[in-house]
Amino acid sequence: MALRSQLLAVYVAFCCAALLKSSLGSSSNVLSLMQPYDFLYYSGVRAYYGEEWGKAAELLERSIGTKETLQRVRRQCHQNCEAAGSDAFNKLDSEEGHMWDLWALDWVQQRAECLRFCIGQSVSPTAQLPVSTDIEYEFDIRNPYNFLQVTFYKLEKLKKAATAAHTYFVANPSHLEMRNNIEKYRRMEGVTEEDFQDREAEKERHWIQYDAALQHETSSDWKQAAEKWKACVTETLRQTEECRVQCEVTPQRLPEDRGVDSVDGVFEKAAALSLSLLMCRQSCVTQVATRPGRISAQEDFLPTQLEHLHISQFKSGDVRGALQSLHSYLLFYPADKDSLDNLQLYQETLGGDAESQDAQPAQEIVTYISRSLQEKKLLYFGVENLEFSFTDPDLWTPEDVVPESIREDWRVEKEKLNNKLKEGNQLEEVDDSGFFAGGAVPQVGVTIAMDDEALNGTNRVLFDGVMTEKECGQTLQLASVAASLGDGYRGRRSPHTPHETFEGLTVLRAAKLSQEGLVNQSDAMLLHELGERVRALLHSYFRSPSELFVSFTHLVCRSAIAGDQEGRLDLSHPIHVDNCLLEPETKQCWKEPPAFIHRDLSAILYLNDDFEGGEFFFTKRDAKTVSARVKPSCGRLLGFSSGQVNPHGVTAVTKGRRCALALWFTKEKLYRDMEREEAEALWASDGHKVLKNVEEEEGSATAGRNARSHAPKERSRERRRVTGGKDEL
Repeated sequence: MALRSQLLAVYVAFCCAALLKSSLGSSSNVLSLMQPYDFLYYSGVRAYYGEEWGKAAELLERSIGTKETLQRVRRQCHQNCEAAGSDAFNKLDSEEGHMWDLWALDWVQQRAECLRFCIGQSVSPTAQLPVSTDIEYEFDIRNPYNFLQVTFYKLEKLKKAATAAHTYFVANPSHLEMRNNIEKYRRMEGVTEEDFQDREAEKERHWIQYDAALQHETSSDWKQAAEKWKACVTETLRQTEECRVQCEVTPQRLPEDRGVDSVDGVFEKAAALSLSLLMCRQSCVTQVATRPGRISAQEDFLPTQLEHLHISQFKSGDVRGALQSLHSYLLFYPADKDSLDNLQLYQETLGGDAESQDAQPAQEIVTYISRSLQEKKLLYFGVENLEFSFTDPDLWTPEDVVPESIREDWRVEKEKLNNKLKEGNQLEEVDDSGFFAGGAVPQVGVTIAMDDEALNGTNRVLFDGVMTEKECGQTLQLASVAASLGDGYRGRRSPHTPHETFEGLTVLRAAKLSQEGLVNQSDAMLLHELGERVRALLHSYFRSPSELFVSFTHLVCRSAIAGDQEGRLDLSHPIHVDNCLLEPETKQCWKEPPAFIHRDLSAILYLNDDFEGGEFFFTKRDAKTVSARVKPSCGRLLGFSSGQVNPHGVTAVTKGRRCALALWFTKEKLYRDMEREEAEALWASDGHKVLKNVEEEEGSATAGRNARSHAPKERSRERRRVTGGKDEL
């Protein structure tokens, strides 16, 4: 056994080195072989930006088709070569010493030669090389379909455009432009509901079955639920196996810290490549458990399905099936108390049925776990002895698989993850913003209408009396005269829903219009002053430990489109979080672009209530459970911390025009609104002073007058959306 352990790294190194050799195939008739799909994709994108729509459509479709064909060829060759070198492989357990090495090398070489020849018959040498991580990412997020939907639209192939749009949207559900496009396609002549098909659905079949199983459980249709869960388990195993095959037949890269310039010898590099192959196989667990459009995987995906399966089978009367599924689940968690109690219940229910009492776990689950544990042992060996980095994708990994020398660190990390998962819904109450609601209300006439308790959340407040009726009227008049369609959203008339028009006005635009005499200067300056008024109020109430700067001010009006409101199911503003990307499935919120991660406090100052719909609402992190609602009215101010504890949205405006002043605040001076300072400079150059809070210079929370600012005339780049200019119709 000791000899076997010493030879494992060398053996696996031989395996990977030989597999890499399979990517060096050659052919005299290269042009007839499959070309690199990344080259086709790049060419298609170039044609797209050159507005060569026909060429772009052809190349983009070929890139998608070629990638699928390459995977199919690799899969078929893997299957064809599976038996290659079997004679040498069968001798591995019967030989010792150097002969074992030779048999291993012989087996590896025969399989590699088989794969090299098989793949080389269909794929050009360049197409066998690994593509860049950028291209992998483009295909992972389905960006080719983003280009295709515009391309087909330009070619007036509306059915294909609708299909491409839907395929992209499935994996990018927060992409507002694509959602708008889909709504437009639905209203186009010749486009039917059947055209909105997901071209990648075959790869996500297990998620379709997963959702269907949950739906049957909700309606207590246990027989159908059991059938769907069983199909989901089967499909999850199939998808995992497909992923593992692609790992084996795709060239592996050297880990970054063991590149060509490292001091490692050839065996160390080969061992690192081999471990990378094993890690790729292990990562298939995460890949299969990640829903399209989501950032992170669902933990314990396969064990969770088995748990649902045995419960559904028992409740539908299939106790024998439930017993087998429970035995399969216990392979993952053999000491789980609830499962052991269920085991006793199932056995008692079956009574004296000896055949059922001897039920064994499903063989495919036994194989799955056995293989996974063997790979984990090798990977942890690499972590302990070869300075290899490995993140275990599973929570069920038994402790004895981990070497003693690193077991304590492993326990700590596993405990952290388990605690995080156990907290679950408790995460709703955690707010790490540094704000604490309940401070003083420094403005006369302002009252607290609802606090944290009334709003069922953390760091939320609703004030009344922040504006007078006259000020509301002035600001509404300013919006009527100066607001531009889609202002702040690249002029998009309906950035959130096609059933409403969206108008906006910024402080700088109001200042410029007042200089030109197009709007009343006092109204424009009031828009600026309201931001300072709200800032001082929230700074005091939320007891901000640091300075607070206005990050953006936006006067916004949403108007229902007449005759376009029947049967609306959408929202005026979809559920979101202001400074992170909400992932409802895992209740996580990710600080990543295009989220405005610098935002710390959010506020909405309402101007009117003479419209229908348009209620603001908070939800829990599942983006479904509504926790509080707010009805707009003149002078009503809603303030809340911008982070993950405050997901929110706006119901559809079905009649009339809803106007409000949206404000965001930041603790970071770097992210202050430079447009406000530019507006201040414009007014100061005309001899007008603006009401500002002097805290920025003096550290005081009292209001006062400030000298004019000579801030540079630059716009905040943070407000730009990270989307292409041609992805909306």
